[in-house]
Amino acid sequence: MKIVPYANNQDVQIHYEVEGNGPSLVLLHGLNGNLERFRIYGYVEPLKEKYQLILIDVRGHGTSDKPHEPEAYKMKTLVADIVAVLDQLKVGKAHFLGYSIGGGICFGFAKYASERFCSMIIGGAHPYKPTADDQAWLDSYIQLLKEGKDAVIADTEKKLGPEMTPKYRAQLMAWLDTEALVALLMSEDYTSSFEEVVPTLKVPCLVYAGEKDASYSSVRKCAESMPNTTFVSLPNLDHRGAFVQSSIILPHVLKFLEKVSRT
Repeated sequence: MKIVPYANNQDVQIHYEVEGNGPSLVLLHGLNGNLERFRIYGYVEPLKEKYQLILIDVRGHGTSDKPHEPEAYKMKTLVADIVAVLDQLKVGKAHFLGYSIGGGICFGFAKYASERFCSMIIGGAHPYKPTADDQAWLDSYIQLLKEGKDAVIADTEKKLGPEMTPKYRAQLMAWLDTEALVALLMSEDYTSSFEEVVPTLKVPCLVYAGEKDASYSSVRKCAESMPNTTFVSLPNLDHRGAFVQSSIILPHVLKFLEKVSRT
């Protein structure tokens, strides 16, 4: 029987898995995702050849615990979840790759646990307060979540079409907790600014975004304000595309990691 590893942070269980050997690289998924998305979209096999991958289900997602109170999703707590995993694995420092919410947690790490990372790869995320368009999307998605699991799955199926495989649908049915996601999105820190950490991110960073992502201009602005950062602009890709099209972004990621691993 496969043993599923968990780390404990204040009685909340955080699911993680480890693959590969080499320098440690934490992978953090986006909203309504889970660590399996990195396997499905082709990240794990190329990366685990040179790195020890630490794949984590952010609380509220996958098979991690899913509290229903917004207070449980403070950024400091989300960071502490990742630190608990690193401590359990006896990893002092790691590289980080986070997309969307996972990228947002990277900014939280810069504020609350800067001593635990040696480089950051941040995709489709920025540290600023939501724009009016961001807030409009957020409000509409919270409303969809409040309609329940069936409504969210139907909406996902409509957007993904053939990509909504029976396996993907089964995972959503098993793991989706709409009350937990509402709590996360309504937490105070989800819409707070972490802009003050941008000039402190002096470790090497790679920041990227699809040019059709609604947050593209904010992500680019952030990258231009960070002291030791490479920015990659991805033409013709929206927010989702800049994650699922791993064959486009992975060459940039591998090149970046190879460079920072030599220094």
